Parts: sequence; C-alpha cells; structure tokens
Amino acid sequence: MTIIRSIFAAVAVLTLASGLAYGAEGDPAKGEKVFRKCKACHALEAGKNKVGPSLAGIFGRTAGSVEGFKYSDAMKESGVVWDDATIDEYMVKPKDFIPGNKMTFAGLKKEKDRVNLIAYLKEATAQ
Repeated sequence: MTIIRSIFAAVAVLTLASGLAYGAEGDPAKGEKVFRKCKACHALEAGKNKVGPSLAGIFGRTAGSVEGFKYSDAMKESGVVWDDATIDEYMVKPKDFIPGNKMTFAGLKKEKDRVNLIAYLKEATAQ
C-alpha cells in the first residue's frame, strides 16, 4: 500500500502544481445544487450513514474511517486523506481514483461543478 499512497501523493502534487481549481473559489450555493446528486447516498449530519458514509467532518479525515460504515478494503487501505485535491480527483471518476471502492457514482466531469461542490461541503460539513 505504500506505493499506492505515493502515487496518490504524486497525483495531488502534480495536480496542484498545474494550477487547477483547488485554490479557486467555488460558489457554495451552486455546490449545494451539485450535491443533489450526492444526497441520496450521503448525509451531512455526523453519525448518519446512508448507502454511503456521512460526509460530516470530511476535510482532514482519512478515507474509510467513519464509525459504523462498512467500507471496501480498497477504501480502508487507500491511505487517502480528504482535502480539496483528493476530493476533486476522487470526484472526477471514483472507481479510477480508488480502484475497488464501492461507490457506484460515475463522477463529475465539469471542473466548476467539483469546485462548487467542494466549497459547499466546506461550509456544510464543518464541525
């Protein structure tokens, strides 16, 4: 798993260096609309897991660590820590970012949608 963590770290560094959206300001109101695609499976309230884990406190949390949620081994062993960069990369195509994870969502292709979603999640999931 050390190799996988190194790959994730390298992808995050390269993506940040390329000047993509992580430093860009998203619009939380627009992000709330994007979140409509997520809310059937994810709650924002701490301790409320659905088909997917609660997203409360997601920033700075290690993937696969929400109490009471049954994760895939791939997610638990990924070593990913959720931040702007990792959430953005994951949301492009979740199955490619963490192969073997259980999330069936195809992803968000539009960068602006991901930037807005991240802005919304920062406001809505802060603890």
